[in-house]
Amino acid sequence: MKKLALLLAAASLTVPAFAAPEFQTPAPIAYMVDLSSNAVLFAKDADRRMPPASMAKMMTVYVVFDMIKRGELNAQKMITVQPETWRKWHSQGSTMFLSAGENVSVDNLLKGIVTLSGNDACVVLAEGLSGNEQAFTERMNDAAKKLGMTNSHFGTSNGWPDGGVTYVTARDLTTLASATIRDFPDLYRRYYSLPNFTWGKQLGNGSNITQDNRDPLLGNVAGADGLKTGHTEEAGYSFTGSAIQNGRRLVMVLAGLDSFNGRKEQSINFMKWGFGAWSSKPVVGKGRQVATADVQLGSASNVGLVAQDNLAVTVPSGSNPSMTASVVYDGPLKAPIKAGDHVADLIVKVPGQSDQRFPLVAASDVGQAGFFGRAWAGLKQLFGG
Repeated sequence: MKKLALLLAAASLTVPAFAAPEFQTPAPIAYMVDLSSNAVLFAKDADRRMPPASMAKMMTVYVVFDMIKRGELNAQKMITVQPETWRKWHSQGSTMFLSAGENVSVDNLLKGIVTLSGNDACVVLAEGLSGNEQAFTERMNDAAKKLGMTNSHFGTSNGWPDGGVTYVTARDLTTLASATIRDFPDLYRRYYSLPNFTWGKQLGNGSNITQDNRDPLLGNVAGADGLKTGHTEEAGYSFTGSAIQNGRRLVMVLAGLDSFNGRKEQSINFMKWGFGAWSSKPVVGKGRQVATADVQLGSASNVGLVAQDNLAVTVPSGSNPSMTASVVYDGPLKAPIKAGDHVADLIVKVPGQSDQRFPLVAASDVGQAGFFGRAWAGLKQLFGG
């Protein structure tokens, strides 16, 4: 691992570390990350295993989004509600009010899961795509492993209590939420911020059933656009949420609260604290070359490392701390390299805070060296040149 030291601001032993802003919550588990800088703003028992309740549905949705993006699945595909599935789930917790034998599109089932938290919709979708729910949960666990959710496991598609087979952590839920937003931005915008959804008929008068999105941030915090609540007697009231303001996107998790209203109040307060108590400090402009990296067996011996976007660290509001930075990469880099490839990271250290990491990309293409170039490089390596 190569490491290059950079100086962003003059460091001084007399400059005190800025204490992180305080936040108090009765939630036994709480976690917040600023995705714009990957800074952890708050952590309270973030690695404790817990039942996710309906927050598990975020993984069901992630798997389906991935299938749609890769062309494996069309959102207009129709799935039939099996009578036995309807009998089990039509009155178990949150429901989309599906009917036995009804044909429903993947598109509408996704809306029923995200907006209405339909337990029935989750199982119908899982069975329709994988044959049975167990086969679908295998896809969920495969996806979790690929995302690096090392402390989570899924035994159901909807998070219904299963004796501890299904568990997550707040840190892993943040990873899942962040990946959903990053990997499927169009699908995320399409499904995760609907204020309400109408499906099913009232018994008796046959009128349409409209249910509101349970997301406590929607309409209460500027820029809120997802993700998912959860509640069971075992898990308490929980929420994984996100909002974006002035280019800063925050993801938060609160878990184990004891009331619906408490979850709403604490979620709003937590997100507003994240935006108010912290601010962004620019460090590198988009397109600026930060350093160069050595290249092995390439048409050039090095390549520029540039910021693909405007980079800004997250610091306590009103503070102006000293910062130091370094560039790290597995080097020397191996040719060929394409311009825009993520080949290194900029790590910024702020006193009193965890490191903040940003991707750096190659400034230009670097092809493989020709025969004589490779031969010369081999001779230099052999003789220590």
